[in-house]
Order: sequence, then structure tokens, then C-alpha cells
Amino acid sequence: MMPNSPVPPVPSHRRGRSRFALLATVAALLAGALAWPATERAEAAPATFAHPGVTVSRGQLDFARQQVNAGAQPWKSAYDQMMSSRYASLTRTAKPRAVVECGSYSNPNNGCTDEREDAIAAYTQALAWYVTRDARHAKKAIELMDAWSATVRDHTNSNAPLQTGWAGSSWPKAAEIIKHTYDGGWPNSGRFATMLRGVYLPEVINGSNSNGNWELSMMEAAVGISVFLEDKASYDKAMARFRTRTAAFVYLSSDGALPKTVPSQNLDTRQKIVNYWQGQSTFVTGLTQETCRDLTHTGYGLSAISHIAETSRIQGQDLYGTDVGERLRHALGFQARYQLGEAPPSWLCGGSLHLGLGPVTEVGHNALHNRLGHGMTNTERLTAQNRPAGSNNLFVAWETLTHGDNPG
Repeated sequence: MMPNSPVPPVPSHRRGRSRFALLATVAALLAGALAWPATERAEAAPATFAHPGVTVSRGQLDFARQQVNAGAQPWKSAYDQMMSSRYASLTRTAKPRAVVECGSYSNPNNGCTDEREDAIAAYTQALAWYVTRDARHAKKAIELMDAWSATVRDHTNSNAPLQTGWAGSSWPKAAEIIKHTYDGGWPNSGRFATMLRGVYLPEVINGSNSNGNWELSMMEAAVGISVFLEDKASYDKAMARFRTRTAAFVYLSSDGALPKTVPSQNLDTRQKIVNYWQGQSTFVTGLTQETCRDLTHTGYGLSAISHIAETSRIQGQDLYGTDVGERLRHALGFQARYQLGEAPPSWLCGGSLHLGLGPVTEVGHNALHNRLGHGMTNTERLTAQNRPAGSNNLFVAWETLTHGDNPG
């Protein structure tokens, strides 16, 4: 079994931020002291929801806008990358469907790609509006959201829960920015809210017993939708399920000889757990339930963890100082070392890994390294190597722009 590596000190080139890091660390320690295991306390919703408050806050948006307008890097190149993408086109035409049918690996693909990409486009247009204050982008975001809210009624086939989670993660990010920063009006915002409540939320709120990235993506959608709807009961339910699933997705040595499990999955023997963990029988800190499947699906799960943690922080409950942050920190570092090219040992996935982690490190790196001062050498190297981080064309988009070294 591989020993856990000690956390290195903050590098000298980061010490200029020492006061910021110290204050953030104290806050994190207090948050950790007040944190709850998911099985002991379910309440997480704030007394009053913060808006815009899904993954990115007004302060983070303001910082990104200032950096872009000043021509500062890496934000300017990240913005240019976003604006040159198909998602930022002002001539984009929505392709809504009443029924989106998605089978395994999107086969059949009846509206699956169209829905995900229109949702990403709405978020892209919302970001473009915020940075430029060009109302054409806000109107395009509204046009895309209105087209779908007037049309979509259901998601079907085997991938319906995951598809709903992916699209449902992007829609509220776009809607939060438009509803709470654009003063040009959005007459159909109520219909959009009805769509989220009636079409998306019921499909994701009860989770999934499939691979962990499914439920984590579904909870990301549920949390974001709950913020937009200001639905405290759904927010609490989604956050409790998220805490349980995160603990079952990323292993820490403090978990014991075997990883934690989700009770409803009835993984009550060692062999069942090993099978669920893709045949991996040696458990080390930072390993995930899908590492031995591939790093792409692992990245989906880690991205959702970071997005939910970021939304929770914006809403007043900082989970980065709890086991959620510890699991995310170690998981990012563990996957990053192999994504960077280190050869896996024979005990890990039979000595062979399928790479492709994706543009998923910016949010966690910013929160855990920049704000809390954790040494994250591998994650930092991979984050810098991938800048500017683009989109995975599913539910991740433009996170160097929104979260890269962003004090928020």
C-alpha cells in the first residue's frame, strides 16, 4: 500500500498571500469545527439565498471582468477562448425538443447533445453579458432558455438521469446571472423556473445507485436548481445526499480498511465493494470509485464535488474545511500525478490507467490552494498546463475565466 504524502509548506512565491491564506485557513478551521456528518445534520440551506450563487458569485464575476478589461492573464486568454467558441455565437439557434431521449453513451442521441450544448451556450452568453455589458448576449441567453422552457417536457431512456443532471447543472448557472444582474427584463423567467421544478428537479433529486459520477452530477443540478428556486427543502435533501456520495466516491485512509458506501446500494461485503470499485482491491488516500474505470468519468465526479462545494461556500456554508475538501484535495492530487505522466504502479488498476481527466481542476485548486494555502504541487502543475481551461462540452465551461486564481 502506498503511504500518504505529507502536506508540503506553502511555497515561497505564495507567501505574499500569507495574510489572505491565514484568514482563509482560520475560517476553514471554524467551518470544519462546525461541520456535520451528513447522517447527523441535514439542514444546509441559508436563511437567505445569495444571488448569483450557483458555482460563481458576483464577487468572482466582478474580479474576472476587471481582469479581462485590464488585459491581465490568464483571464484575457480564457475570455478570448470562450468568445471564439461556438457557444458565444450571437447567431446560435436553439434546438429544443419536447422529449430528450438518451441511451447509454448517448445512443440513441435524440436531443442529448443539443440540450447540453444549448445549456452551456446560455451560460456562456450570460458570462459574455457580464464581462462586456453587451445586452445582445443577455438576450441570446434568454432566447436559449426561453426556447427550452417552452418546449421540453421529459427525459427518457437509460441515460435520462445523467443527461438531466448535466444539462440541469448549466441552466441555473446561466439563469442566476441573467435574473440577478441583467436589468433588461426576462418576462418568461417564471416559466423557466417551472421547467426546472417540473422537468429537471424530479429526475435528479432522488439520486442514483449507478457509478458515483452520476449521482454527483445529479446533485450538482439539484443544488443549483434549488438555489435558483430558493427551495430550502430540496437544497437540504440534495446536500445531504451529496455529502454521503462524496464520502463513498473518494477514499481516505481514515475511512478504515474499506471505502465508505451508500446504504441504498447494499455493498455489504468486501467483494461487492471491490467489484464496485472497478476491481481495485488496494485502497489509498485519493483513489476514487472510478479511477480504474477511467480518469474522464472520475473527472466528472470531481468537477461536480468542486461545483457543489463552491455553491455551498457562496451560500454561507464552507465545505472546503470539512471532509469534502480533504477528499477533493487528495483526489485531485492523486489523479493529477498520473494525468501528468507518472506511470501507475502494478497494484493500481493493474498498472494501466485510461487518462483524460479534463478541465476540472480550477475550482478546487483555487479554493484549496489559493484560499486555504494547501500545498497541491501536482494539481497546480496540471492546472497551469491546461490553462486556459475550456469546456468538456457536457457541463464544465470556462473555469480559468471564472475561478482561476480568483479571490472572489
